[in-house]
Amino acid sequence: MRSRRWWGWGYEGEGLSDEERAGLAAVLGPRIALDGHRLDPPDLGELELPVARLAMPKALAGIVSDELEERVGHSYGKSFRDVVRALHGRIDHPPDLVARPRSESEVAAVLDWCASSGTAVIPYGGGSSVVGGVEPDVGHGYAAAVTLDVGALDQVLEVDTVSGAARVQAGVLGPALEDQLRPYGLTLRHFPQSFEVSSLGGWIATRSGGHFATGPTHIDDLVESVRMVSPVGVLETRRLPASGAGPSPDRLVLGSEGILGVVTEAWLRVLPRPRFRAGGSVRFASFERGVDAVRALSQSGLAPSNCRLLDPLEALVNGAGDGASAVLIVGFESADHPLGPWAARAAELVGDHGGVVDPAGWRVDEQGGDATRGGDAARGGGASQAWRASFLRGPYVRDALVRLGALCDTFETACIWDRFAELHRDVTEAVRAGLEEVGAGTGFVTCRFTHAYPDGVAPYFTVVGPARLGAELEQWDTVKAAASEAVLHAGGTITHHHAVGRDHRPWYDRQRPELFAQSLAAAKAVLDPEGICNPGVLLDPPRHPLGHPSP
Repeated sequence: MRSRRWWGWGYEGEGLSDEERAGLAAVLGPRIALDGHRLDPPDLGELELPVARLAMPKALAGIVSDELEERVGHSYGKSFRDVVRALHGRIDHPPDLVARPRSESEVAAVLDWCASSGTAVIPYGGGSSVVGGVEPDVGHGYAAAVTLDVGALDQVLEVDTVSGAARVQAGVLGPALEDQLRPYGLTLRHFPQSFEVSSLGGWIATRSGGHFATGPTHIDDLVESVRMVSPVGVLETRRLPASGAGPSPDRLVLGSEGILGVVTEAWLRVLPRPRFRAGGSVRFASFERGVDAVRALSQSGLAPSNCRLLDPLEALVNGAGDGASAVLIVGFESADHPLGPWAARAAELVGDHGGVVDPAGWRVDEQGGDATRGGDAARGGGASQAWRASFLRGPYVRDALVRLGALCDTFETACIWDRFAELHRDVTEAVRAGLEEVGAGTGFVTCRFTHAYPDGVAPYFTVVGPARLGAELEQWDTVKAAASEAVLHAGGTITHHHAVGRDHRPWYDRQRPELFAQSLAAAKAVLDPEGICNPGVLLDPPRHPLGHPSP
């Protein structure tokens, strides 16, 4: 089996080579004035962790570990803060133990043990959180912290080919899920950028945004029913195509980020694998003209599967443009019919807004054929292919930049169309001011669209600048706060698909209605009366959980 990187994204041996990192430094270093320092991951054996505060119960000895590699590997997600601390050899909040249950009954047994011992439990899927969602930073009110890794629950259990649905265990990672659906000619068609190393349970818990740029795109749209083990019992919703029977119980679990229990399986709406594709890339003289074209596309009813607009600098950085034009990647796909008329109308529509279709990269597949993993472009050439390749390698490039001494992070939001211009302006200005404040004024900020709706859009910002050795986290705190304040002030959401975690809590608390916060706390009190599940995410821990008051 491939070995996961404990300090960063993905798998050992994958990502940028030493030569590619050197080339990246040569190209980007002078542009943003990197100071030349490098960060290399320490050897795992060099790390020292505190002794586990909790003894393993004999009944669970076969699934619980206190080994260094397990504890370190489950200490962080994959955010900029996580990667920087790992590269510096800092493991701030390691779990005392890691549990890997092999069945739902063992999930329940771990929860029972943690509740009885005053131990916090952190549900863990693929560990790809970029918002502090899986870090065992639970405060001092608990006897210990246990990470509960559901990775062994990784099977497609049942396929209903009549209704177009599959019952799937929550620990399955994206590639394994698609591999198990492929013999049936089916696909979930949910491809977040984290697809390679993220799990179904994580997608459900964080309301992941996936492949389709214009909907259905969130995992919400693909869940037919869900099953969750809470500390007081199992919550399972009924399989239905739709229901008007009161508030949806599915919605209580979707986006709950592990604070109510552990998602163990779900029935998912699956699709025949696409056979026909069409689309490619379009260039615009300005980002603003591209914005108008995306709005027109999202309101046209054409429903492109891909509709990603890159500002000129974003296009340049990703090899999809020359920096003089904004680039739109648009694509259509179907398992049923050729897409020539859809592609033709899209080309006509974007042309009405000044878009120039790239003839070398615009393709219409009228023959059909099974699609392979990826799902971003229309399989066109030119800018479409360059963008797809860059998209898939993006997290690896981020880690390479961090190792080269760069402050490199992304953040995303969503807003209605009427507010986008103001939000884009204010967020860009705020981030640039933040970079100046932390001594990284030579850096830059770019924007692209990840998803588009008839009433609004999801812009995704990337910020890159020079980091100061030893001060990276303080720099990040300043820039992150500046961006988040600007997003909220302009009417955006603090997160469109990255979840809340611990990093977004200050702004999430201000975004949500207070009565909803009280209602969520009441639900948690019923499902998790001892307050052991992922304390600090979405809600504060109980004041004195389990008789272990904070000092």
